[in-house]
Amino acid sequence: MANKQLTIFTGKRKTANARVRITQGSGKILVNGRDYNEYFCNRAALTTVVEEAFKVTNNFGKYDVFVNVHGGGISAQADAIRHGVSKALLVESESYRASLKQKGFLTRDPRIVERKKYGRAGARKRFQFSKR
Repeated sequence: MANKQLTIFTGKRKTANARVRITQGSGKILVNGRDYNEYFCNRAALTTVVEEAFKVTNNFGKYDVFVNVHGGGISAQADAIRHGVSKALLVESESYRASLKQKGFLTRDPRIVERKKYGRAGARKRFQFSKR
């Protein structure tokens, strides 16, 4: 890695956007100024999602991560952070591309909520039919 601090990378999932900045360090991960375990309410599944990109590339504990995330729910935010971290690790070494791509961490999941249509109860649900 040429410089000590990488640029800001954006990770997205549903309506969650994460701005990720990584630097070489001791493995500290801050999300919106709080430790990621505290931010994700000590939910093991969500903290594991955040750590996955580092574990796949054998870099866990080697980088400090600073994240600003907004929008969506906490599950989508965790996925957005993983997406941003994966993109940031590619700048560190292009050799990580194969393992990250195989796990699907570089692909932005395009699924979003379908909009509600007029004359219907929801996006696809109709109001109850009454014959009489």
